[in-house]
Amino acid sequence: MERNFPIQCTDFDRLLSDNVEGTRVESSCMPDLSDPRLYVDREYSWLQFNKRVLEEAFDDRSPLLERVKFLSIFGSNLDEFFMVRLPGIQKRIVEESAQKRTDELALEQLRVVREELLVQLVNHDKCWNEVLQPAMREKNINVLNYFELSGKEREKLRDYFENNIFPVLTPLGFDAGHPFPHISNLSLNLAVLIDDPDYGERFARVKIPPLFPRLILFPEEGQEWPTSRLDELKEGRFVWLEQLIAANLDLLFPGQRILGAYPFRITRDADLGFDEDGDKDLLTAVQQRVGRNYFGSAIRLETDDTMPERVSDILLENLKLSSSLMFRSAAPLGLSSLMKLTKLDRPELKYEPFEPRPHPRLDDKENIFSSLRKRDVLLYHPYDSFESVIDFVEHAADDPDVLAIKMTLYRVDDNSRIVQALMKAADRNKQVAVLVELKARFDEENNIGWAKELERKNVHVAHGLPRLKIHSKMCLVVRAEKEGIRYYAHLGTGNYNAVSAKLYTDFGYLTSDSFIGKDISDLFNALTGYSRKDHYTKILVAPPTLRHQILERIRREIDLHEKEGNGHIIFKMNSLVDYQCILELYRASRAGVKVDLQVRGICCLRPGIYGLSENIRVTSIVGRLLEHSRVYYFRNGGNGEVFMGSADLMPRNLDNRVEVLFPVAKEYIPLVRDIILGTHLKDNIKARLVLPDGRSERVYPQPEEEELDSQVWMIEHRGSWDIKPEKG
Repeated sequence: MERNFPIQCTDFDRLLSDNVEGTRVESSCMPDLSDPRLYVDREYSWLQFNKRVLEEAFDDRSPLLERVKFLSIFGSNLDEFFMVRLPGIQKRIVEESAQKRTDELALEQLRVVREELLVQLVNHDKCWNEVLQPAMREKNINVLNYFELSGKEREKLRDYFENNIFPVLTPLGFDAGHPFPHISNLSLNLAVLIDDPDYGERFARVKIPPLFPRLILFPEEGQEWPTSRLDELKEGRFVWLEQLIAANLDLLFPGQRILGAYPFRITRDADLGFDEDGDKDLLTAVQQRVGRNYFGSAIRLETDDTMPERVSDILLENLKLSSSLMFRSAAPLGLSSLMKLTKLDRPELKYEPFEPRPHPRLDDKENIFSSLRKRDVLLYHPYDSFESVIDFVEHAADDPDVLAIKMTLYRVDDNSRIVQALMKAADRNKQVAVLVELKARFDEENNIGWAKELERKNVHVAHGLPRLKIHSKMCLVVRAEKEGIRYYAHLGTGNYNAVSAKLYTDFGYLTSDSFIGKDISDLFNALTGYSRKDHYTKILVAPPTLRHQILERIRREIDLHEKEGNGHIIFKMNSLVDYQCILELYRASRAGVKVDLQVRGICCLRPGIYGLSENIRVTSIVGRLLEHSRVYYFRNGGNGEVFMGSADLMPRNLDNRVEVLFPVAKEYIPLVRDIILGTHLKDNIKARLVLPDGRSERVYPQPEEEELDSQVWMIEHRGSWDIKPEKG
């Protein structure tokens, strides 16, 4: 179980004020490092990350439709937060209540989360109502409210409603003869109040059908109903689907007087609830549970801010929700649907596209293996093309000297050329083994489909392990050569997904290092068979040893710093939650080691506390691309080490997932440290500085500094981290 430390605001304020007074906390009077006040609550930290996403929607330095995209992402992120993170807090409260106990920490967590959410949701509504919607109208992209339409326009929409939408609607009443209807996860609904001549006021629910666009494209004067795709349009007038339905409910309830129609939306617990001991057949277990996220307990109710209390009380009572989990909105619900507007053909309102750079040493696809025998290749996506990875797998499938391919798949794209290559290799009688992680959240159905398709093509498919998610990203190619069997490998920080590889920043590493190849071969044997090997020569593997090896390297950095000085640690990751790792970083800071952390999302470490973490600086970059790579640098007394891989420093990664960190060749270390990490650490446009209380503030250029957006720099200088070819 991951350790969470709810914020005790009063205590932490006192802790900070003690330090502000200038009294350095010496080791003899150092507070217990297990004190919860020294750690930011995980859920609060996640909300601060999503707040940074929302800030990007307000940032007028970014193109307008990209800002709309950030607002959409904020909403999608929040949906996942409620589906995945909040249920854990709720379950703790319910379990303790069943034992007639009160979990004060969980209640405090829920209070802090709600308070922060209320502030963010006000800003979310303001961003749409006061900033983005008016700005879009200035660009002739008009998202209208129904009352803004003329009488003729409403008549035209009524005809469209009657002929297209009305036939698929099914109103569900709620009374003594009709049970409260099931409401599916994230569905948009109308709570309808009607005045029945015989029975008085009655309640009905109308589900907004998801098969129609949420935003109905309205034809201009004199035009027929448009059939163009959004990517063929430069502008348009749109009406919210739920408003169109609400305005025409008289057709659905003839003979009744409509008193009101109020949009609402619920979120359900998405935990599939695997029985780790009982689920012997993992494929069957996942198939049985897929879709259960739509039937889990309700965890959030979102309503229109005009909904009367008597209506929201009906919903809360029947959904078994407390009023603390109801959130009213002054903006349309579910604004993640705005993402579709970013398809409009308005390049001037979007980021300027760029072409990923083909790696020059991998241009000759026929000589990939000979090139890798000379030197490893570091790829940084999307600045470097993901095609190099696809070429590696496709060439291995075609090469007659390749005997076997072994690979892990966590999330792949719908029409994956990599999966096609694996099936092709099996057709050519190569030994192909693929570990498909069926428990990849929200990709369960997709991965079940790929697993079955691979098995039909005679690929050896393993379905992961009941107690562990296989999150590592690795592909091993076994090739027969004159000198004997040789291993070639690709390892990465991101998924084998050609779509996300254009949107996420991730590292890939191609190598013929025999020690790494042997390590990966041994790891595959441990995952597919009964090998109990737990020691590897070069790679770090979780579980059981990755956390220990990271901690030992931090301690080594402390020891070397005390002897020689200049200790330096740089970590770049998605999340920092693990208590033991944070504690050791605190100790490194107290020893004087310089610690630079770049954490995109959750950071439970409190930086900048005098006497504890004043040598730790934490920044977070939220920009055009999703920062997704994990990099761990240790100065190591001048003999630097860099590890990259799939693992964040979180209990789930270190204890409950199979993760791999791999070493980068010595010649790449200065380039990674100085050019890539160094540039990100100097970002003063998209970076935020994380504060001791868990909040963050923008980093601005100092008077003597030039503006530096690290992602823009990487696009403009892509390839500058490559090792120059040797002369001759």
